Amino acid sequence: MGQSKNHQIMNILITGIHGFVGSNLVAALKDGNIIYGLDIVAPEKEGVVKTYSWDYLEQGKILEVDTIIHLAGKAHDTKNQTEAEVYFKVNTGLTQKIFDYFLAHEGIKKFVFFSTAKAAADKVDGVLTEDVVPSPVGPYGESKIAAEKYIQEHPATDKRVYILRPCMIHGPGNKGNLNLLYNVVKKGIPWPLGAFDNRRTFTSIDNLSFVINGLLTRDVASGIYNIGDDEALSTNELIEIICQSLGKKAHIWKLSKGFMTKMAKVCGKLHLPLDEERLRKLTENYISSNAKIKSALGIETLPVAARDGLMKTLNSFKEEQR
Repeated sequence: MGQSKNHQIMNILITGIHGFVGSNLVAALKDGNIIYGLDIVAPEKEGVVKTYSWDYLEQGKILEVDTIIHLAGKAHDTKNQTEAEVYFKVNTGLTQKIFDYFLAHEGIKKFVFFSTAKAAADKVDGVLTEDVVPSPVGPYGESKIAAEKYIQEHPATDKRVYILRPCMIHGPGNKGNLNLLYNVVKKGIPWPLGAFDNRRTFTSIDNLSFVINGLLTRDVASGIYNIGDDEALSTNELIEIICQSLGKKAHIWKLSKGFMTKMAKVCGKLHLPLDEERLRKLTENYISSNAKIKSALGIETLPVAARDGLMKTLNSFKEEQR
């Protein structure tokens, strides 16, 4: 992501800098910028001048920066073992703390908050846009929407504030549902849900980094922006891309929806992995529109096609497992 000749050096503070997204943003932004971190751990990191602890923030010791990118948060626990209050303490509490710091320091002109598509809607009929009335389900989405509300209730004059709602972010180094699916397909286990033709929006880390770079270097209006790749993909297409990456033939079984729904009910009672909730998650549509952010950046398409971004991520899993 090359910077233009007249690029102004920015002092950027990234919270949660050692996480998956933080690490990728450092790689994308370190050339031509000065980057500081704020995190619960502070190992040295290439491209980062210094990582501070959250205590430093309370003591007001952090250097003046131009921009804060707030990533630190409690990620969605797919096993549902996290207490609700932990989400609110981290996702809402830390956001209030860092946003207050931003408001109190005149020199900090831009604030980027990473919320989540799940703050807007747990399930989507049609296409998700930014003007949806938020209806999160569960403490992860609820704690993120509480953070969004706090930001919106404290307007920042003469500053820019961006609330981002990305769909599933993936890229080299990420851990999550995509890794689980990859490992299932790698074992040669057939995909039994081929009859469900659902489509989902993914977000490649390269497209995300491109958007962040755009927000930092251009004068984009404050607001809420969905973030996602240009094309939504079906789970069947995703299975095919995984097989392509592995050099295997895709085994997709189109068992009847009714049969699979009954199976999920039985499996749920027997505490097997494919229960009704997981079946819903694996087969639902979740399409998010990125038209607003593209219009704000003055572009027609994002640089990385959805399939290419996924292929890059999947190939990185192969490298890691070597």
